[in-house]
Amino acid sequence: MSYELVAALVAFAFVTSITPGPNNLMLMASGANFGFWPTLPHMLGIALGHLFMVVLLGVGLIGLFETFPTSYLVLKMVSVAYLTWLAWKIATAAPPKEGGTKGTPMTFLQAAAFQWVNPKAWAMALGAIAAYAPSRELWAVLLVGVVFTVTNLPSISVWTLMGQGLARVLTNPSRLRAFNFFMAALLMLSLWPVVHPV
Repeated sequence: MSYELVAALVAFAFVTSITPGPNNLMLMASGANFGFWPTLPHMLGIALGHLFMVVLLGVGLIGLFETFPTSYLVLKMVSVAYLTWLAWKIATAAPPKEGGTKGTPMTFLQAAAFQWVNPKAWAMALGAIAAYAPSRELWAVLLVGVVFTVTNLPSISVWTLMGQGLARVLTNPSRLRAFNFFMAALLMLSLWPVVHPV
């Protein structure tokens, strides 16, 4: 892979990682509700879960979707259903009571598994393989995965830090409830390109 192609891949990974999507919106909500350090396993789960997804798709799973196009439609339907349920959970999350339990952020394994039902993660992985590793040779697929991981972590950290910064404003339960409802609405809005592709 030429230097120019690697530079283009880095740019693609950065733009797709830092723009709004289900992962980033959930990280912002987690940063606001739990803080940066408790959300770190969630961030690592996203980065390493996506790396695993890119590698598996690149070394053969992508062929399944080419052979059975209906499987991609089923995946989209499952993704939309799961993200709708997550949005509902975020919207109806009760603010923590004084001295009560505050809940817990998503774990590493939950975040890694979430990549498989995240439409944006699928689009990023499939797009990157098609554009930057069309031969699907192992070294090229691994390079795409590593570039995404290295670019992804700082990008998603920004969203968690923004959420943590908002926590200073969300000190009263009604503001936190309104924020969670707004984040749930944005999560649902992020599904628009999946439900109504251009």
